[in-house]
Amino acid sequence: MIIIKNRISIQTALATIAIAVLFVTAVQAGETDMKSLVVKLDFDSVPDECTCEGMDVSPMIEIQGLNATTMAIIVDDPDAPSGTFTHWLIWNIPPTDVIPRAIAKNAVINEPFTASQGTNDFGEIGYAGPCPPPGKPHRYFFRVFGLDRMLDLKAGKSAKDLQKAMQGHVLQKGEAVATYGR
Repeated sequence: MIIIKNRISIQTALATIAIAVLFVTAVQAGETDMKSLVVKLDFDSVPDECTCEGMDVSPMIEIQGLNATTMAIIVDDPDAPSGTFTHWLIWNIPPTDVIPRAIAKNAVINEPFTASQGTNDFGEIGYAGPCPPPGKPHRYFFRVFGLDRMLDLKAGKSAKDLQKAMQGHVLQKGEAVATYGR
């Protein structure tokens, strides 16, 4: 009888552990959903004005659900022939629902809000829009990160530097994707 009771106790304990793991996983999944940002563009295909074919101005980006101290944005193209190509890095953006179009291409901006911008893969500061080689359209990811603090990162830094500075400080994230081809 003692052996049977121990087996039942072990089985009960394993079942209890399994239920606890499933519960914790479900709670974590819910928390992840709550931390998501909704990022919206008013286009599915990047308009010419926001590319090298046009005025090369940054597009308007809408952000919903932000509950963070500051934001960072990374825009990149994973379909570039040489690997992921970064088009825009901007951080220390105060909480806002809208990033207006045509942000100045300065390392430090003061209008319409204060923020720092990095060096994109064209070797320029600020936004530089899509300019893919002729062929299949590329995807452009507009990633927005809600952070728990301002980043101690000098303007002009690279995507790698920004990603390293954000480690451990991302509270929320979301993205929108658009395409562009020539």
